[in-house]
Amino acid sequence: MPHPHTPQHSAHHDHQHQHQHDGHGSQDGQEDQAEILDLDAEVLAEHIAAITAWLPVRTPPRQIVDLGCGTGAGTFALLDRFPDAHITAVDSSDRHLQRLREKACARGVDDRVRTVRADLDHADWPDLGTPELVWASASMHHMAHPDRALREVHDLLAPGGLFAVVELAGFPRFLPANAPEDRPGLEDRCHVASERFHAEHVPHRGAAWGPKLTDAGFTLDGERTITVHIEGSHNAAVGAYALGSLRRVRYSVADVLPAEDLAALDRLLDTDSSHSILRRGDLTVRTERTVWAARRDS
Repeated sequence: MPHPHTPQHSAHHDHQHQHQHDGHGSQDGQEDQAEILDLDAEVLAEHIAAITAWLPVRTPPRQIVDLGCGTGAGTFALLDRFPDAHITAVDSSDRHLQRLREKACARGVDDRVRTVRADLDHADWPDLGTPELVWASASMHHMAHPDRALREVHDLLAPGGLFAVVELAGFPRFLPANAPEDRPGLEDRCHVASERFHAEHVPHRGAAWGPKLTDAGFTLDGERTITVHIEGSHNAAVGAYALGSLRRVRYSVADVLPAEDLAALDRLLDTDSSHSILRRGDLTVRTERTVWAARRDS
């Protein structure tokens, strides 16, 4: 995630879980993205755990691959869910993999985690073993050739293995409809403008993943949508999460948003301002995540 919205897979391109990155951004940019990924993991921990608990595995997997792992939100949720498993965490950002390794050491699970730096848009993938479960959260839509990547995963999986694709419904929302007071509905207008940006730069976001999975040879074994609604009035992490997310939205809408809206957005993002989003007591996290469970039959 070197740049908040680098068209080529800054896996947080549309949001926190941008996990496929080009790996060439500034150190500060990667650090900022790592921080927002960590906030995503903290704020949405309960919902990520609900997804891992739902996975229709036939037997607990011993080998798991996390594609586009970022700083490890999915990796550690899967380690908790499957205590006998070992995970290969794959990402193209050295900084994110370093942070993931640091977390693994701090949690005492570093012997269960292997990190691999790889650009999954390359035709030749590294050796990732023969996992019984592959997890890809908010990373597949950043692939330049997702259909090819789906076939790679199909061939990678052990027979009977499961592929879990998790995708988000764009950026989360945080503000009430009547906010901010001087420009009510600002967030909605930002999202409309951002959708136009991402339709051009992230064309596979919102793709029909069910048909794509079956076309790649998988059998669909389940689909579930998780609705997220988290009150943030007593959660400092929600404010930081909202700040980081709206900063990324600003990048994609700055050239098209009316001047009055851009000024109002900048007031929200100014942490020294009395209008700062960090000073609001009415924030909520509202979004959806959909998971598709697809099986390799043979």
